Amino acid sequence: MAAEHRKPVEPDAAPTVAHHTAHLVAAVEVPSTPSTPSSSTGRDADGDQRDRRGPDGGQPDPNRWKALVICLLGGGIVLLDVSIVNVALQSISSGLPGASPEAVQWILSGYALAFGLLLVPGGRLGDASGRRRMFVIGVGLFTLASALCGFAPNGLVLVIARLVQGLAGGLLTPQVTALIQQLFRGKERGTAFGLFGATVGIATAIGPLVGGLLITAFGTENGWRFVFFVNLPVGLVTVLLAFRYLPAAPKTERGRKHDFDPVGIALLGAAVVALLLPFVQSQEWEGNAKYLLVVAAVVFAVLFVLWERHYGRSKEPVVDLGLFRRRSFSLGVGLATVYFAGFTPLFFVLTLALQSGLHYSALLAGATSVPFAIGSGIASTVGGRIVSRFGRQLIVVGTVLVLIGLGGVIWVVANHYRSDLGWWLVVPLLVAGVGSGLTISPNQTLTLSEVPVEQGGSAGGLIQVGARVGSAIGIAAVGSVFYSALASSKGDYAQGLPLGLGVALAFVAAALVAGVVDVLVGKAKGTEASV
Repeated sequence: MAAEHRKPVEPDAAPTVAHHTAHLVAAVEVPSTPSTPSSSTGRDADGDQRDRRGPDGGQPDPNRWKALVICLLGGGIVLLDVSIVNVALQSISSGLPGASPEAVQWILSGYALAFGLLLVPGGRLGDASGRRRMFVIGVGLFTLASALCGFAPNGLVLVIARLVQGLAGGLLTPQVTALIQQLFRGKERGTAFGLFGATVGIATAIGPLVGGLLITAFGTENGWRFVFFVNLPVGLVTVLLAFRYLPAAPKTERGRKHDFDPVGIALLGAAVVALLLPFVQSQEWEGNAKYLLVVAAVVFAVLFVLWERHYGRSKEPVVDLGLFRRRSFSLGVGLATVYFAGFTPLFFVLTLALQSGLHYSALLAGATSVPFAIGSGIASTVGGRIVSRFGRQLIVVGTVLVLIGLGGVIWVVANHYRSDLGWWLVVPLLVAGVGSGLTISPNQTLTLSEVPVEQGGSAGGLIQVGARVGSAIGIAAVGSVFYSALASSKGDYAQGLPLGLGVALAFVAAALVAGVVDVLVGKAKGTEASV
């Protein structure tokens, strides 16, 4: 195992598979250009060819770019559903019987809890049982749950369907990062993660716009149903194409028995739920007693670590704790956690301030996020291509740009909170989007750079757990300051929103500090993170 880990520049490559002659996806083959993992001086042609070979010196999967499109479709609808529902909450409250404030809150928090619960076990299942199988099950279950959401006759059914959606999303998402890890290597892997990062940024930012369009088109009373129905054709097409283009598990793995570590899964699940619950329910659950669950989460986490050490001596644990001894991985997970704590709350409080404070329609409030989505999409693609050259220095630049953009948003809101606020936000949101694109996808690439392919699912799940925990903590912290400021200022959004976003700014600043420290330590030790 140690020999597999020694050279992060040469991670495990894609398996060789038979070439499919019938093309169902029109995907353009992206050429591989010379990669420079540890310097900017370039690499010779032989080095470039090594980046493209399979683990046994064979050619990589010829359908890998088509497979990437399918992965992005599946991952995209899950990520879109995180933000698209925000603008539909008012429509759900008015148009669905039994949609009490508590039920509406659980439509959001239930999804987040279920999603976080299955990320690491889902990744482990994919590593052990086949990523295509888990991907198809995840997309299929998510599509069925979306249909149930759309046809829900009351609030209780909608909450249950959202819980199933979250579980399906938690099963599906780690397969996406694991398949990218499996199918690509070298600079191609950076490009693929760049496209995935673009999907993350665009889906998160564009969700409110898509939701607003659907509600405007189909009416306030039932428009929210189409927020869920939009997943159905995408999910169906994704499942059909996944059977065609995603690689099946190797024959040597199909008959092999794996340990699924049920005790470890239960302890990890308890830790995740206990940590997330007080934050996702921070507005509905009054008092500070809820934060005792954080103490319980720490206890469960300690028990989980002790159990994994014991279980790993003779069997396969759900998480290889040795991953955290790699600086690139442990720092990347931590950076993702604090960055998403600052990134995610932005659109939560901004959309609320535009709709409730300035009486923007769902469509107009959603359109405000377009500059961020454009900047994030372009920068993620570029960042994926150049991360092998600049390493975590690229993330430092990205977080600086996010800080500048967020600072601009705060200044604009404090000084120009009026009906034309959306136009004033175009430039700072564009800058923040560019910075986010240079942060998310390069961090994903570098965090997984030393992770063996066979552990890609569980490792990717851990990154996503960090992001989800960060998002929950960030929304709770930003929301708490935001609502407190609103209460003390008698509903003055021009005061409440800048204060809330100031907390988000602090989280992004923490991510910047982590990136700077890693760059400085890497230079001092001569171990800068590389692809």
